[in-house]
Amino acid sequence: MTVRGGTGGGHLAMLAFSALVAGSFSLGSLAAPLIDPAALSAVRFFLAGGVIGAVALATEGLPRSAARAPWRYGVLGGLLAIYFVAMFEGLKSAPPVPAAAVFTLTPVMAAGFGWLLLGQRMSSRIALALAIGAAGALWVIFRGDFAALAALRIGQGEAIYFWGCLAHAAYTPMVRKLNRGEPAVIFTFGTLAAGCLLLMLWGLRSLLSTDWAALPPVFWITLGYLVVFATAASFLCIQYATLRLPSSKVMAYTYLVPSWVILWQIALGLERPGLAVLPGVGLTALALVLLLKDEGV
Repeated sequence: MTVRGGTGGGHLAMLAFSALVAGSFSLGSLAAPLIDPAALSAVRFFLAGGVIGAVALATEGLPRSAARAPWRYGVLGGLLAIYFVAMFEGLKSAPPVPAAAVFTLTPVMAAGFGWLLLGQRMSSRIALALAIGAAGALWVIFRGDFAALAALRIGQGEAIYFWGCLAHAAYTPMVRKLNRGEPAVIFTFGTLAAGCLLLMLWGLRSLLSTDWAALPPVFWITLGYLVVFATAASFLCIQYATLRLPSSKVMAYTYLVPSWVILWQIALGLERPGLAVLPGVGLTALALVLLLKDEGV
């Protein structure tokens, strides 16, 4: 499938995406124990959909043609709903940096889905880069403990989040497969609206039973960040980049997320990872360099 437009903007969009997403791990770990993940995600999608809808009306408008085959938005919204619920369920017990390392497994899975859904093939260099990145991710997930790796002693939170990352990996090539020329902002709005509806149906009981007024300030700060930056802005970034870059290169930027999370942890004065994880972070950085080495797109 032909990649649209120049690729430079796509790379900048994914650089911003990686930094914005990283913040959701550090802040999300503070808010996750306070509320049911489905309720949090439903409110997040609702508010972010309002932001993106306002942007769409002010720029592209919402033409009737964008409503063609609305099932497409249901597929994409459903995949993202699974991802976010699994993420916040996992963050109840998984530390932010190992959880971010699980997220860096998505390029390998996205490349597989890109081949299955779009026929995208990878060079030997990209395959090597993905293998290096996956090794770095596993290093961080198991905290450099080879005995834990050999026994596959992975935390429950990381295991839950892995299934969400599988859904996220499928989402990336599905955007390109299902998009019919709609601008990124309109396609994002449709995805958020569908995801919001699904999450409200899924988490209706939790939405009604939550004592919203009793939630502490950290929850509302986190929600505000998630809505504006980690959802609305990051969705625009990934929708924009996905239409301009191959799936493997779009997801390559996830290799920056653990490094960004470490910086977020330091900036917020939260628990910092031990030095044992640094070799794994270094391997993911090497994978990013290999993946982004100029090779057409």
